[in-house]
Amino acid sequence: MEMIIEETAKKIRKAVAKAVVGQRETLDLLLVGLFSGGHVLLEDVPGVGKTLLAKALAASIDSSFGRIQCTPDLLPSDVTGTTVYNRKEGNFYFRKGPLFHRLLLVDEINRAIPRTQSALLEAMAEGQVSVDGETRLLDSPFFVIATQNPVESQGTFPLPEAQLDRFLMKVSMGYPNAEEEREIFRLAKNEEVSKEVTPVTEPAEIMAVREAVRKVYMNEAVEGYLLEVVWQTREMDGVELGVSPRGLIALGLAAQALAGIRGRNYVIPDDIKELAPHVLSHRLLLTPSVRMNRQGPADLIRDLVNRVPVPVEGDGESVESR
Repeated sequence: MEMIIEETAKKIRKAVAKAVVGQRETLDLLLVGLFSGGHVLLEDVPGVGKTLLAKALAASIDSSFGRIQCTPDLLPSDVTGTTVYNRKEGNFYFRKGPLFHRLLLVDEINRAIPRTQSALLEAMAEGQVSVDGETRLLDSPFFVIATQNPVESQGTFPLPEAQLDRFLMKVSMGYPNAEEEREIFRLAKNEEVSKEVTPVTEPAEIMAVREAVRKVYMNEAVEGYLLEVVWQTREMDGVELGVSPRGLIALGLAAQALAGIRGRNYVIPDDIKELAPHVLSHRLLLTPSVRMNRQGPADLIRDLVNRVPVPVEGDGESVESR
């Protein structure tokens, strides 16, 4: 079963590469989120290709794609949908909102008012929406990629810790390197270049991948390393609030997905070390003094995982034993 994870990831990478130059690491992190059943927060400056990447990913898995541009006047009903009266037939019907797409891009989520953010929270956490007292299930897989601009704070509503905790990972795409940017420039000048991504998998296969991810093996030594990393976030200097048990579960599941994407049926400590800054950093609440020194939570997590002793082969099971 573990081979389905690697093979599906390879197919999606190849399809997305037709439209997106570079961003291999970012795409792999998005696949970790998709395969884990979580959601991803992309925090980056405008113009680096977040929308294009999300659209290409949706097309590659043959899923409907929706986009919400968040503004302060966006209401919960604009997101979930609303009940509308049909004059011709003399009855009411439900008009679905963009939340009913399988892959949803929520642009500048921190510009939405808290009421609208709460509507998104229910959908992300429960896979359902409640409208006019009726609960409506969303199609599976349901995957949210939300973005926020880190350089503009005017007119924004920062996400509360409870909603940040609903995101499996917080990821930054970054600028492309010189070679990738040259390729992007050349493609932009060539109007004949097709950017159409054809489906290479389907929602049912993604659900099968999610089942396979949960079967990826983690032995007791690696499990102990995972637990120690999370426990120490609660004892770190400069941290008011450490990672919750939900964060622990999220990091473990993400590590299982990454192991499968890399072609392994077992988790190794490097999977946890690679993902910890993305999975744990947005779950930390730093003290004011640390924030004033502009020390980022991702840097704190990187320092932490390098300090925690990594399990090695010895008595008992190897960290790479099945």
